[in-house]
Amino acid sequence: MTVVHVREGRTRDDEVRGANEVRGVSGSTRLEAKRQRRREGRDSGRRRPPIVTEAEFLARREAVERRMIVRNAGDRTQIAVLEDGVLVEHFVTRASSWSYAGNVYLGRVQNVLASMEAAFVDIGKGRNAVLYAGEVNYDASGLDGRPRKIEQVLKSGQSIVVQVSKDPIGHKGARLTSQVSLPGRYLVYVPDGQNAGISRKLPDTERARLKAILKKITPENGGVIVRTAAEGASEQELARDVARLSAQWEDICRKATKATAPALLYGEPDLVIRVIRDIFNEDFAELVVQGAGEATMIEDYVDMVAPDLRDRVRRQAGPVDVFDEYRVDEQLAKALERKVWLPSGGSLVIDRTEAMTVIDVNTGKFTGKGGNLEETVTKNNLEAAEEIVRQLRLRDIGGIIVIDFIDMVLESNRELVLRRLTECLGRDRTRHQVAEVTSLGLVQMTRKRVGQGLLEAYSEPCTHCGGRGVILHLDGASAPARSVPADPPVPAPPSTGSTTSDAVAAGAATGTAAADPVVADPVAADAVATAGAASGAATPDAQAPGAAPADAPADAVPAAPDTAAPGGAAPGTRAARGRAARDRAVRDDAVRDDAVRDDAARDDAVRDTAGHDGVANGSGPSSNGSRSSGARAGRRRASRAVAPPQESTSGDLETVGGAARES
Repeated sequence: MTVVHVREGRTRDDEVRGANEVRGVSGSTRLEAKRQRRREGRDSGRRRPPIVTEAEFLARREAVERRMIVRNAGDRTQIAVLEDGVLVEHFVTRASSWSYAGNVYLGRVQNVLASMEAAFVDIGKGRNAVLYAGEVNYDASGLDGRPRKIEQVLKSGQSIVVQVSKDPIGHKGARLTSQVSLPGRYLVYVPDGQNAGISRKLPDTERARLKAILKKITPENGGVIVRTAAEGASEQELARDVARLSAQWEDICRKATKATAPALLYGEPDLVIRVIRDIFNEDFAELVVQGAGEATMIEDYVDMVAPDLRDRVRRQAGPVDVFDEYRVDEQLAKALERKVWLPSGGSLVIDRTEAMTVIDVNTGKFTGKGGNLEETVTKNNLEAAEEIVRQLRLRDIGGIIVIDFIDMVLESNRELVLRRLTECLGRDRTRHQVAEVTSLGLVQMTRKRVGQGLLEAYSEPCTHCGGRGVILHLDGASAPARSVPADPPVPAPPSTGSTTSDAVAAGAATGTAAADPVVADPVAADAVATAGAASGAATPDAQAPGAAPADAPADAVPAAPDTAAPGGAAPGTRAARGRAARDRAVRDDAVRDDAVRDDAARDDAVRDTAGHDGVANGSGPSSNGSRSSGARAGRRRASRAVAPPQESTSGDLETVGGAARES
């Protein structure tokens, strides 16, 4: 009997609820991310770098003169790689700081974080190293059909053989991998590996020869990857390298069974030996060494692994510093700066952040020679592409890198710049990948980060700002004082000879003196009596105390002694002057209200008088009109006279209704 299970369909509510919920992936997220990157690469048409031909390989070698320089100064050893006299790579090591990238340890698992798909392992360096799920060797774990999850393989307290793939950087611990690989002179031995690979930097004819040799010497329980240095190596040399690395791995396995975690099972040789093993080959014209101890060690190593290159090793004789002779220190100082000048006058600005490194391309002083803007910008970008690759190698910049080239209009020019960048990156031995250009015209790329960069090797964070570049002042008192520009002086309104009398006329119209002695004027009654006439205001017989004559300049006002301001403020301060001005404004408002009421009463009296005269003389409308116009003119002058005071900040003067006086 066949049983059919019918699954209930999803409703609209279930779909909406699923869209708003956080979902997870089946299996390991880090392994799924690896698979997605591979699929995206295939979908976008990205292919592996093409295999160079014999002619192209020889042209690359003969086009550039390479030289390696080693200098030992006290506890510090520096290695510089020059191409046509230009510094392109730099390595430095100190006796006090030792890199342990490539070392193999027997570590102890401290804890496993399933939600982060990572495990923290103690390798005896004080700070735990991290092992991600994507770096676990699941093939040697014996899962027996269980899902590939890190919590299925590792448990707290378990011992595991790991290799350091990246030195600790900043607050991040060392990166580990359980897929151990042992580098040799000509190839890399991968225990428990099943494949054999050959460097794609070798020409096609050499790759065919090496592939035939690998079929004979590759062990059954391991894989090998042939390096670029294997060009021209004989079958005996390659077989000897495989045998030596296989014996080395067997020795590591024996130590792992007897040692107690954490313990060092295999240590990488000195930095000088590693650099010569990985870089020094037939492409270099010579290897210059300064320092008796370093020279002896290098000569012995070259005699053992590459006797055909022994004649290219040269000791520096004489008291002349080898770095000064080849201007290495000068180029190092420029490489530590934020701004890099291009030969034509353009510039690069390199900024490093926690997440990525950003490089901005500028034309600077480069204005081009003829042509148009598109040609000028493209030439500057081509020159910048070559310099950017040199700076990446020299500063050993890793992680995410975003390059902001100057915008180009033609698609062919954009492809030309991107192709030049890719060609120059072919000289970089560090693993890298150039992604697509974003919609904003930014070039994205990644570069593997192994150890500390040039800036970290020659600097330390600022103790005051913590490397941020600014010092914060949360309290304004400790911040440096900033000069505040003085307020521009408020110009006083233009005054005439009758302004003073008009200003004080309203206050005395009712026969009541104002509270402010400056406003009170004994001739106010005369001014109000003549306000209705078409003629001008009356000339005052007396001036207010402290007031300047009408025809006197503003700076001729006599000074008055400061008095204590209300509220206990110091005399002469801005706060005291402000409170005094507000008090006077209140008093002036009261005076203005009284003047308005008096104007209304006066208008009524004028209309009554005009009507009586018009009836008696027979000219009411014309007489009333002239008197009303005169009354309106008087009211306008009275209104201007009691306007609110204006404060002038240029001196301790105030302008009240056109009269300047001291506060």
